[in-house]
Amino acid sequence: MHSITELRAACAALPHSHETFPFDPTTLVFKVGGAGAKMYALTDVQGDPVTVSLKVTPERGEELRAAFPAITPGYHLNKRHWITVTLDGRVPDGLLHELIVGSHALVVRGMTRAQRTELNL
Repeated sequence: MHSITELRAACAALPHSHETFPFDPTTLVFKVGGAGAKMYALTDVQGDPVTVSLKVTPERGEELRAAFPAITPGYHLNKRHWITVTLDGRVPDGLLHELIVGSHALVVRGMTRAQRTELNL
């Protein structure tokens, strides 16, 4: 996965995922849920190289940053709970897909039972 198009497709495949531009015209935010949706990924659509910030557990974030130079603490985000991945081929596509799905799952887990029930999650 190296492009915004591929990233968008991966995120669009997740349940109740949608795109927004809440900050500015170039910061694409992927959220899950209906009213009060929560962010699970964000990217700069003009980034070169493309990067994506994703939610992780603190332990997993430390492990990933130690193993992959292309994974850094979340840019302008809580460094314990977010990582930024440079999509330049240094992180295997399978792992990147796992991280996107995992970020979505972490956000879903943080929703109330009523929110999850409403979304059938």
